[in-house]
Amino acid sequence: MDIFSLIGLVLALIALVGGSILKGAGVSSLWSSAAFVIVILGTIAAIMVHTPPAVFKRAARMLKWVFFPPLGGGEQMVGQLVEWSNIARKQGLLGLEPLVNEQSDPFLKKGLQMLVDGLEPEAIRHMLEIDLNGQEHQDLAAAKVYEAMGIYAPTLGIIGAVFGLIAVMKNLADPSKLGHGIAAAFTATIYGIASANLFFLPMANKLKSVINGRSREREMVIEGLIAIAQGENPRNIEAKLAGFLH
Repeated sequence: MDIFSLIGLVLALIALVGGSILKGAGVSSLWSSAAFVIVILGTIAAIMVHTPPAVFKRAARMLKWVFFPPLGGGEQMVGQLVEWSNIARKQGLLGLEPLVNEQSDPFLKKGLQMLVDGLEPEAIRHMLEIDLNGQEHQDLAAAKVYEAMGIYAPTLGIIGAVFGLIAVMKNLADPSKLGHGIAAAFTATIYGIASANLFFLPMANKLKSVINGRSREREMVIEGLIAIAQGENPRNIEAKLAGFLH
């Protein structure tokens, strides 16, 4: 679990609630059903128009990566690749065949299967790089969904504030309603700016970071598999792959 993301989320909520209390606005001022409908539901509606269904569904599935990134651990992966190289040197590439079905990662399973099948190193590299680039492209497109939400939300917050001010203008004859109406109008602005800068944009950037880390791990896997296919010494493979860990 990414504890930094959890701490950041908690601090964001504390900043909003605590700031409202310290400024004398109170916790109740942060809730407005009208602001929620305009800003949050409006942002979701905008992003559904903006995004193809497949990308939207992928973005929803990837949300958990903010807290549970799918990174296998670089040192553990290096150790696994070195172990495979030792098996290949002692038993040949066919000695790796029993390990193929044990792999839960489709990318790793495909690479190991091609290694066992005796494909040329450059053919393995070419096919795995196509998979890697395609996966990275799809993941980045999904991460940009949250980036787009961070762009739409502040604008919808302004729209909500304008609606609130329109309501205030209709009640100019009743001064007792002016203060409450203006406060409610600015709540929509808070929803828009806070959701964008404390949630949507940070989540988009965190997902991009996770995607880059995942791609880096898979580049390491490709280099390791190619080195095994070329029959390199396990110690040399370990030294080569160590560069990916820094």
